[in-house]
Amino acid sequence: EKNVGNRVRARVVKNKLAPPFRDAEFDIMFDEGISSSGDLLDLSVEAGVIQKSGAWFNFGETRLGQGRENVKKFLRENPDLFSEVRKGVLEAKAIPHLGASSSSADPDEGTPAADSE
Repeated sequence: EKNVGNRVRARVVKNKLAPPFRDAEFDIMFDEGISSSGDLLDLSVEAGVIQKSGAWFNFGETRLGQGRENVKKFLRENPDLFSEVRKGVLEAKAIPHLGASSSSADPDEGTPAADSE
């Protein structure tokens, strides 16, 4: 077998801006850096957006694949599904995402150009 990356566990011991002793686990792939598809997969399973049953992963009725590496590859090859899963994770964790607009907010409100017209 050929190594293509590492699974890394990092611990923040001292931090001035956030609580200390927080752990993070992520994949560093030698050809791409930190794996965004791996991070999305981990977060989506944690948030319940993707269901894991044994080694199989499902997104709603869509069977994504068997094994973590196969699902990461499937997500990389299907950017529309990647975006849909990402949106589901952001909504499940109540994090506003780019491109979301609220109906009551006026983008020109409060700017000098909008006030002078």
